[in-house]
Amino acid sequence: MTTISEMLSRNAQLYPDDTALIELRPSKGLRREVTWKELDENGNRVANALMERGVGKGDRVIHWMMNSIKWLEVYFGIIRTGAWAVPLNFRFTSRDFRYCADIAEAKAMILSEEFTERVQEVRNQLPTIQYYVFVGEHVPAGMQSYDKMISESSKSPANIQVDGDDECGLYFTSGTTGAPKPILLTHRSMECAAITEQAHHYQTREDNFILIPPLYHAGAKMHWFGSLLVGGKATILTEVSPRNVFGAVHSERGTIVWLLVPWAHDILVAMDKGELKEQDYDLSCWRLMHIGAQPVPPALVQRWKKYFPSMQYDTNYGLTEAAGPGCVHLGIENEYKVGAIGKAGVGWETRIVDDSDADVARGEVGELLVKGGGVMKEYYKNPNETAKTIKAGWLYTGDMAREDEDGFIYLVDRKKDIIITGGENIYPVEVEEVLHFHPKIYDVAVIGIPDERLGEIVAVVVDPKPGETLTEAEIFAFCEQNLAKYKRPRRIIFDKVPRSPTGKIEKPGLRQKYSVA
Repeated sequence: MTTISEMLSRNAQLYPDDTALIELRPSKGLRREVTWKELDENGNRVANALMERGVGKGDRVIHWMMNSIKWLEVYFGIIRTGAWAVPLNFRFTSRDFRYCADIAEAKAMILSEEFTERVQEVRNQLPTIQYYVFVGEHVPAGMQSYDKMISESSKSPANIQVDGDDECGLYFTSGTTGAPKPILLTHRSMECAAITEQAHHYQTREDNFILIPPLYHAGAKMHWFGSLLVGGKATILTEVSPRNVFGAVHSERGTIVWLLVPWAHDILVAMDKGELKEQDYDLSCWRLMHIGAQPVPPALVQRWKKYFPSMQYDTNYGLTEAAGPGCVHLGIENEYKVGAIGKAGVGWETRIVDDSDADVARGEVGELLVKGGGVMKEYYKNPNETAKTIKAGWLYTGDMAREDEDGFIYLVDRKKDIIITGGENIYPVEVEEVLHFHPKIYDVAVIGIPDERLGEIVAVVVDPKPGETLTEAEIFAFCEQNLAKYKRPRRIIFDKVPRSPTGKIEKPGLRQKYSVA
């Protein structure tokens, strides 16, 4: 096999002076780029610096940074030591951070300045972290300067041997308990993602992938791995807006853009209003727009194709447990099937089964299963949940689906009640647990309701305690104090919370009642 680290080294040998990555920060007028050789050497410097501090194979290094070229330098450096990269969601609170750190039992942490306050709040509660490496100018007390550490480190290869079954990444995502679930991926998982992505979207060295989603998310960099495999460059756009997307494609000659539904929606709205005009930019280089991370409304794609009739389009289905996107995809040749998530991706198999694990008949609804080299190794430290999710190599996705007469798969509903808003997964139980601490709330239910821009938004059905007066403003203020911004409800509904005889909230009825209200 070929690890993604070896892919980077190969590009550095074959195309040393070619641009590998470009970083754009439009609001500051900043543009930075590195060659394949520089990216490779900087990854080596990170690896050697970490090993000098005792980080080795099997250790964990927490990685909490905003998107940048340095994010990827750090990522490659960590895995080159044989350690596991533990990238964290930049929306996590200090409480979330401590939860993840306790599970990871990391030896070191690399963070950028945006997360200083959240780290400092709980730092004295994290005994396993021996080194904090700070990416920024004003290094807090007790932390080490990233720039100084790298400048003093060797650029020679670390030469740590790994194989496909060796672990390389611990990713935290929302789980059935409401807390982030730790998903352990291997070097083989990463290789699978690169091969699958390149086969689906035909990346070449001439492509420039406009990389927008957060790099901690499995979908973003796993899509880029297809470019890494063939030595194609990428542009990291750190500030998302319709104008910035068009500007990046125009100025950097971008050829591929992966968008979330809200971003595509914003572009279309801006174009409909005349605020964004295609003729003001040279977009002739833009050959492919693809979307994933959440269900894609067919109407959105139809509107997009009216503006860009010759542009290729693809839908990607995936999950972190399957090393990101691609286990199912529509295919750029199958636009006539928009609405479907597609067929099994390259290197993948699919099944749709009933509750007895028997294949359902074509057209009937069942749970979607996938099998391939990208399947996670396990839910870390959770063998019971792992055994429920992986059986005989098949990954049980928890998504309900059906297959049409042509073999295309359609998602019908989610077996779990996860809400997907703007590509982020939110588990209602976690929000409910927090709201139950409000002194005036008697009962609460959290549901997702459709939203044109975000796909879904978080709605809260609140039943106040008898005799209490409770306002929307009070609930919103409470959520601002106790929930990460992306988990906060967008809509408050005052109503009774219906429960079954066994005490379970009857959420299907609530969704049906309020989805069109």
